Amino acid sequence: MTAGAGFSRLLSAADQALVEAAVTAVRARYAYGRHTVGAALRGRSGRVFVAVNLDATVGRAAICAEAVALGAAVMAGETVEAVAAVRHPRPDEGGGPQVVPPCGLCRELLLDYAPDARVVLPGRGETPLRALLPSPYRR
Repeated sequence: MTAGAGFSRLLSAADQALVEAAVTAVRARYAYGRHTVGAALRGRSGRVFVAVNLDATVGRAAICAEAVALGAAVMAGETVEAVAAVRHPRPDEGGGPQVVPPCGLCRELLLDYAPDARVVLPGRGETPLRALLPSPYRR
């Protein structure tokens, strides 16, 4: 990962491993215009769920990597405690995968299923999910 040596010092060993799991996922399945983001979620048991985004010809049908990994964690009966996502660069960008924050939709979805989770952020280490969405939608 190319997030910088200083960044890795901000993370616990478990969170570093989570980022690396997301990097491994996106590197294994990267396809320009199809799978550009990898996510890894860690459950309370320590089990890690990885996924890549599923892009689609019809934009509304696309699914973020965090949502795919969350579905797997929910099916396994896990309570998610940490989330990391990385974006693979386009061929013309160079470099390696970079940590990215979850999009707004993923923040809402994660808050529904993992309100106490922590999220790895680029250059900042990790933060509580609730801090990324201080005014969530309520029904």
